[in-house]
Amino acid sequence: METIQLDKTGLRVGVIGFGAMQLSIQGRPERAQALAVLHRALDLGVTFIDTADAYCLDETDKHHNEELIREALATYPGPAEAVVVATKGGFMRPSGQWIRDSHPDHLRQAIRRSHEALGGERPIPLWQHHAPDPRLPVEVSLAVVKSAVEEGLIRYVGVSNYSVDEIRRARRVIDIVSVQNQYNPWHRQPERDGVLAYCEREGLTFLPWSPFGGRGRAGRLGEIPALAAMAREKGRSPQQLVLAWMRAKSPCILPIPGASRLETLEDCLAAADLTLTPDEVARLDAAFDAL
Repeated sequence: METIQLDKTGLRVGVIGFGAMQLSIQGRPERAQALAVLHRALDLGVTFIDTADAYCLDETDKHHNEELIREALATYPGPAEAVVVATKGGFMRPSGQWIRDSHPDHLRQAIRRSHEALGGERPIPLWQHHAPDPRLPVEVSLAVVKSAVEEGLIRYVGVSNYSVDEIRRARRVIDIVSVQNQYNPWHRQPERDGVLAYCEREGLTFLPWSPFGGRGRAGRLGEIPALAAMAREKGRSPQQLVLAWMRAKSPCILPIPGASRLETLEDCLAAADLTLTPDEVARLDAAFDAL
């Protein structure tokens, strides 16, 4: 798989990463299948895996996804030293809910536990603040993260679900290399709120979460007439076209599609060699504008 540089880190990763959330939340596959999916992703050139401490069923299951990734890397028969694991912290999962909690004590404990869950032998390659907590200034939360970097628990830092103003404020506390916000054909807010343009201008990697609009919409991409027509023209799946469309929108975008089945994974990663013309991008823009 072709590679790109992850911001200014000097690290190079495959042009399409893998979002591992589906392997640990409600409806997740058996562990053997989850490990097979992760191993196949590595076979196909994935070197960037996105996770979070909150990718689990509930608080009793916290860090499930991180531990799964650690096991997959440890049991992979090929080289895995270059794989960048990006995790996140800042949510609690009581009874399966998603509750923001960026209190310094919680983040401090979350970072340490994530470090242990991922093996505890080296710094977390990329730790991202999962979302701002409306009860606290981002500066308070990120001060804890800065301390964790100085302690050697984290190598690089990113943010998620942040506005441009919040990103600027975060960067006054600590160096930021990535931004992970929702972006898909139905949710193009990063194009309109300035986040995508800011990332491109400042050299930050943009990680679009939910690139297909969630499980409910992913299987219905073929119902978008213009997308379905182009898929037939090019002999590609609608999902591959969406990933290629994202990559064409900005050189700073690193798509991280998720999958719990080998067939879905292989289809997504086949988009790594797909390039759209400016006219094709414009056609999809117009189609997605109408959603």
